[in-house]
Parts: sequence; C-alpha cells; structure tokens
Amino acid sequence: MSPYQPSADWQYEIPTSGSKRLPPAARYVESLTHQGYGFEAAVADLVDNSIDAGARNVVVSFLRDDERLVGLLVVDDGSGMNDEALDTAMTVGGRQEYGDSALGHFGAGLKAASLSHADSLTVISRTKRSPSTGRRWLTASARADFTCDIVDPRYCQALVDRYDGLIEWHGTIVRWDRVRAFETITAGQADRFLNDAIEKLETHLGLHLHRFLARDGFNVDIVVEDVTTREELDHRGVEPIDPFGYRISGRPGYPRTYTAPVEGVGDVGLTAHIWQPKSPLVSFRGIGPLAERQGFYIYRNDRLVQAGGWNNTRSPESHLALARIAVDLPAERNDVFSLTVKKDGVTVTPAFARGLEQATDGAGNDFASYVQEAVATYREAAKRATEPQRKSVLPAGKGLDPRLKRTLRDELPELEGEDPITFRWDSLASDVFFELDREERVVKLNKEYRQVFNGGRRGGLNDAPVVKSMLYLMVNEIFQKERVRATHLDNIALWNSVLVTAARCELAR
Repeated sequence: MSPYQPSADWQYEIPTSGSKRLPPAARYVESLTHQGYGFEAAVADLVDNSIDAGARNVVVSFLRDDERLVGLLVVDDGSGMNDEALDTAMTVGGRQEYGDSALGHFGAGLKAASLSHADSLTVISRTKRSPSTGRRWLTASARADFTCDIVDPRYCQALVDRYDGLIEWHGTIVRWDRVRAFETITAGQADRFLNDAIEKLETHLGLHLHRFLARDGFNVDIVVEDVTTREELDHRGVEPIDPFGYRISGRPGYPRTYTAPVEGVGDVGLTAHIWQPKSPLVSFRGIGPLAERQGFYIYRNDRLVQAGGWNNTRSPESHLALARIAVDLPAERNDVFSLTVKKDGVTVTPAFARGLEQATDGAGNDFASYVQEAVATYREAAKRATEPQRKSVLPAGKGLDPRLKRTLRDELPELEGEDPITFRWDSLASDVFFELDREERVVKLNKEYRQVFNGGRRGGLNDAPVVKSMLYLMVNEIFQKERVRATHLDNIALWNSVLVTAARCELAR
C-alpha cells in the first residue's frame, strides 16, 4: 500500500492505512427487536424456515393457561437440526448457505422475527441421526454479552415427545415465551384477542403461502392448546387465499402474459389479471383495502413477498381496483429487485419502470393497454344498475370448519367489529335440539344427538358442518336483535321440534 500523498485533485479511491476487526456490540441484539415485524409476518417467517426444512406439516400453537396466554409454539416435521446447525441458526449474523429455491434470504429471520415479539426464544430440534437439542435466547442476556443458553437435553426430548404425533423422527419446535402482546391482554379479553389474532394470522398465511398450501401434502394448522389439560380449545386448518382466485375473469382475453425487457435482469414475465367487479370473494375483498391490493403481486420461489402496490410506476387509484399482476422474481440475484428483510415488499430500480414501458404480449399489445382495459372494466361496472345486496351477518366463529367459514365470508358481507357466533355441544333437555346464549353468542347443540352426524366416529371441534351452517343462517338475525320478539321465540320452538324429531328418526334407523 503506497502512502497517501496530499493533492488538490479529487480522490476517486479512498486511501487507507490498515484495517482492524470491530465485532458488533451486544446492543446489536436490541436492534433486532425493533425491525418493525408485524405479528403475522413474524410467524410467517418461522413457517418459511419450516418449508425450507422440508416440512409437510406445520402447527402454530397458542398456549393458554385458563384466561392467560402464556406462549406460542411453531412445530414442524422438517429435517431438523443437530447441535452445530442449531448453533449457526441461533447465532446473530450466523452464516447459512441458502439454496436457489430457499425462502430464507438474509439469515436474520428467526432471531429478528422472534425477538420482535418475545423476550425469550427457544429452539428445540432433532434429526434422524442426532438426539433432541435446544438453545435459548433471553433478550436480557443477549443484550449483555450474546450469551445463549443450552437447553437441558432431557427437557428437549420431553417437549419433542409431547408432540410426537407431529415430530416422529425429525422436526423442530420454536417456542416464544413472555410474548409482549399476550401480556397486555386484560381480564376476560383472551377469547376476543385470540379470535382476532387467529383470523389475521390465518389470512396472512393463507395469502402469502397460498401456492404451497394449494399443494397436496403441505398443511399449516393454527391451534389453541390448554397447557394443563393438553386439550385443543380451537383448531383451524389454514386454507390458501389465491389473490387471483376468481371464478370468471372480469374481462374476456384475460389473464394475459406480458414480457418486460428489464436491463440487468433480462425478460421478466408479467401475468396480468382483471378481477370481476364487485366480487364478494375473500381473495378479493378480505385481504385488505382494495386501494392497497391493486398492482403487483411479487413472488420469490413461490412465496408471495409483496401483495399489491405499483412500486412507484404509477399511483394507486380506485379505477385500478381490478388490476392485479403476478410477477415471479428471477432466481438469480440482481441489482434491480431487492427484497425487504421482513419479506413484505420489494424495492425496484428505474430499470423496472423502463421495462414496463416496453412490455408486450404475444399479440403485440403493450402493458399500457392492459391498464386502460382494467380501468374501462371498472367504469363500465360502475354505470350498470346496482346489483342486489345480501344482508350483512355476524361472523362465523369456533365450531365451524375453516372451509365453511371461508365460503360464508365469500358469500355474505360481515358486520365489522362484532363478536362471532360459535357452536358447542352441551347437555340439554332431550326435547331440545339447540339453545341460544345471546349474551355469549353461542349456539349450544344437544350432545345427545351428536352421534347422528358423525356416523359412529368420535366428534371433533368442527363436526356436523351441514346442521351448523343451517343453524348459523337461521339464527344470525336473532343474535343481531336487541330484543327477541314472540315470532323469534316461536321460530326457535318450531325449529327445535322439527330437528329433534328428525334426529330421533335418524337414531331409530
């Protein structure tokens, strides 16, 4: 290295006189807790790790002790980690090589996502060839000197055994304790908090992982578990929410694929869709404000990493509400598309906008014509006569199959901010098929007749979907009324008489 010689000329290269190693201070851990991870995005990041580990089944479990929420687990049956791999996974800034198809990108997701919401992160894992092992981060210890605890191997095995229905020969458990949001729940509000949190998480995972969930052999379930009794208080299978899952295209000739020549990347495919106007589907209306959900849906290795937005290529407007474009990022790293750490957006350089200006489909139509047709479809629908509007209903809650709840949400507008209607089996008089608890919004079903609907099988939380859906539609209006009139009481008596007779007929068969 030649010594620096002072000069009036501009220095294009910075002169140096040596180097020194500056390891991160322990307070660097504190920065991980302020990454701005939303709760749903943080859990999704953990599920990404499960997918990268080859998991076929993932369970997100909210842990409850009476009225308290005491923690959260993400359990999978992936390939698992041995001691060395687990140390790497738990090291702040630990280096991990990702394959071209991996969802992991920066190597910070596990720590940043977890410590953004919990003051204690424990990871326990086992592989086919190594025993159960575990590590724990406490934010207080990590901030002090990067100390990571080694979990007692006996406890590691005990926790793995607790979930042996899922983890057999290999798998991983991520455990959050002292979850900050859980500690803010006031007395009597646990059910309301859980219902809201699970609904949001179910929607987020269903949307961002919809391509994986649509495949055979991959499942994500959300459960609420009583840590004392081990009883499942709630269980929902996450269903895919395809942002392009309309039944009929909003305009003939769509979807249409355009090719954009992007400098520094090459040809980028754009699959342009136009939704049906006024669609009630959850995949259109149920994933956020329409103004935010128009535009580009960007995927990286089949994982949705941006759900709407125009990336500064144009401004959102109501007339573009029907326009959605699927973009799959190229596998090779490039300087045009940059993924955010939280995987909730993509930044692009002006090269992408220039590519859009030159994008055409196979027939020579340019991308600008697609935008014009999306606007025209919206405006034409606005001129048409108003379509019949279905009456809004109270949301469907526990006891209904997730697929059934999804259909109800697709078909009926929900009253916002209202508690859901839930179903449970209970001991009732033999001449009563169901009772309504209007204060708690519960439909109690007579468990004497439960076997009628389960064909001799043991009933589950979401059993008897036909009768529950019928009752949901029948009693929804009654739950909405401030006062129950004589006509409502007479209807309830009529329905009970008919249903009890029908159930007894079925038992007699």
